Amino acid sequence: MENSSYEHKWKILAALAGVILMASLVFSSAAVVLPAIVQEFNIDFDVGQWVLLSYTLAQTSIMPMVGRLGDMIGKRPVFLGGTIAFIITSTLPGLAPTIELLLLFRVLQAVSAAFAIALNYGIVIENFPASERGKALGAFGAIFAVGSIVGPIFAGVLLETLSWRWIFFVGQPLSLISLILAWRYLPKTRPAGRQSFDWTGSFFLFTGLLALMLYLTFGDRVGFRSPVMLGLFAVSLLSIWQFVRNEARVQEPLVDLSLFKNAQFSVNLSIRIITNIAMGGLWFLFPFYLGNILQIEPVLAGMLLTTFWVCFGVAVQVSGTLSDRFGVRLITGVGLAILAFGCYTVSTLHAASTGVDFVLRVAPVALGFGISHSPTNSAVMSSVPRERLGIASGTNTIGRFLGRTAGVAALGAVWASRVNVYAGPEFSGAVTEAAAAPQIAALQDVTYAAMALVGVTLALIAWETLHSRSTVRSARVPS
Repeated sequence: MENSSYEHKWKILAALAGVILMASLVFSSAAVVLPAIVQEFNIDFDVGQWVLLSYTLAQTSIMPMVGRLGDMIGKRPVFLGGTIAFIITSTLPGLAPTIELLLLFRVLQAVSAAFAIALNYGIVIENFPASERGKALGAFGAIFAVGSIVGPIFAGVLLETLSWRWIFFVGQPLSLISLILAWRYLPKTRPAGRQSFDWTGSFFLFTGLLALMLYLTFGDRVGFRSPVMLGLFAVSLLSIWQFVRNEARVQEPLVDLSLFKNAQFSVNLSIRIITNIAMGGLWFLFPFYLGNILQIEPVLAGMLLTTFWVCFGVAVQVSGTLSDRFGVRLITGVGLAILAFGCYTVSTLHAASTGVDFVLRVAPVALGFGISHSPTNSAVMSSVPRERLGIASGTNTIGRFLGRTAGVAALGAVWASRVNVYAGPEFSGAVTEAAAAPQIAALQDVTYAAMALVGVTLALIAWETLHSRSTVRSARVPS
């Protein structure tokens, strides 16, 4: 049953927008300043990855818990509490005197951000009519793009004038506005019945993801076949297996596995995860390419990276409207095809490329990712019953962050290992200090891997289309 009154829908969207805008500033700025953090703390590339991984891993682990909590006590108190915590914890990373404290503060920031954003899709579904959900979810993507557009440029300016630390001091007013609007307009909802929380599942999920990320990021340095790394991999597999077993038998799971019986839910969530793996890995490496290879100054590098999110913002807003009119599968398929082409164009970058070359080759990646973003969001959330929107929203968001986390870890590991291969056995320094040729060749290998991943998503959307048509034909045959 849909909400009979949508009079405050745009004010509610505005409340969510401030937090999304701040979160996007955090995401895009952190990637841009990562080379400066690596240099200031004098850490290796694989340790530097954890400036991003600590944030995305913590969010990925906490997302399903937040989804369940939203179903248990309601979305309003979860959003309000998360926003207050996000305002406070977002200041801490900029004050960190050591890399260890920086990573700890990033975890705290990520946990509070998860409480503030994990339920946003479900809130939109509850407060917008079905005919406008695609547009509203498309606005989410555009809002994220605005923050991502401002973030790289602002990060570049701060790097040249002040310090990377200042990126953590600028977004709090946005979340404060969100808090005020949400307190005024976000409706109170009463959950149906008494529900429990799955602490066992939470433990296995976090343990499995942490072990897997450690294996991927440090495997190249320690050796993927070393006893320690093999032990981490075994812990990861065992924990994830136990997590799935636990979710199948508990009454109130973190992730409702029955949702995956729905082909529309499963396929579109899989597409979101896989495309975020490709995008997360490429976005993580772009600042290193611009700074290490092309030797571009931070402000100009930020402006070049901003063009990615300009293209993404335009594409995601248009695709939301188009998917409402022409259908999810067609628009998603078009976006994925453009994304695959974009991965190829990025593979043609080289050490003599200009800033214009970078923009022209990265633009198709942004356009393709943006076009496929809103339709898959809408398809996932529209495929579940209303009473499961909270857990579906958490699962949907965890898919996005799981993809980004895996992308940074896996494709970052591919890049680092291939740099060592191309640099030769005589090279023993940090991978970011290798010559341009090995770094470029390794980046090309990463783009080929990303292209293969997008190919899998194209196969998935083709299968779902054929499956849907077969189901419709079967339903029309008289029994």
